[in-house]
Amino acid sequence: MTTIYLVRHGQTSWNREEVFRGRADISLNETGRKEAHLTGEYLREVKVDSVYSSPLSRAVKTAEAIARYQAREVRVLDGLIDIDLGQWQGVSHEKVRERYGELYRQWKDTPHLVRFPGGESLEEVRERALRVIHEAIPDHTDETLVMVSHRVVNKIVLCGLLGLDNSHFWQIGQDTGCINILEFGEGFTLRRLNDTSHLVAIEGDRVRIDF
Repeated sequence: MTTIYLVRHGQTSWNREEVFRGRADISLNETGRKEAHLTGEYLREVKVDSVYSSPLSRAVKTAEAIARYQAREVRVLDGLIDIDLGQWQGVSHEKVRERYGELYRQWKDTPHLVRFPGGESLEEVRERALRVIHEAIPDHTDETLVMVSHRVVNKIVLCGLLGLDNSHFWQIGQDTGCINILEFGEGFTLRRLNDTSHLVAIEGDRVRIDF
């Protein structure tokens, strides 16, 4: 059986400012660095065989904080990169709502039907993210992996593995620094979802915004 700890990266300033991030390479802020450290500390008792990350620095730095406790190197998987938001990238939540009113409403109501202008759809994210996970599993039989990615990617991976279509996107929570535990044997089992219990010491500094 292969076990995957699917982790969302720590907080960035754009999380606090409600700016659409996408593939902009935004660094962790102070709270995000604390979240990454606490996540690594929490997983220190877990025997981790490999640590993988999205190529974006906010994910890599989170992965490095985990890998440090495991004496492992972080290996980048391009398929875990955040969604390409196209023209929405770097734009505030408020301005997107003003400029793209109908598409923004569609994103909130029927996200599975949206392709971001100049960017990706959720289905494209699903195809590439699930592909890299299923390609990794045969190389890590009976091992434990950590994969650090992003809110959208994690949500879509979890929908896919739970047999849910992308219309359920908003029903999956993924807070910064959260941990999900997935087991792959005869089939797939979700053991833990959006666990942030290891971050209770900095609860007052964290934000929970899902857009």
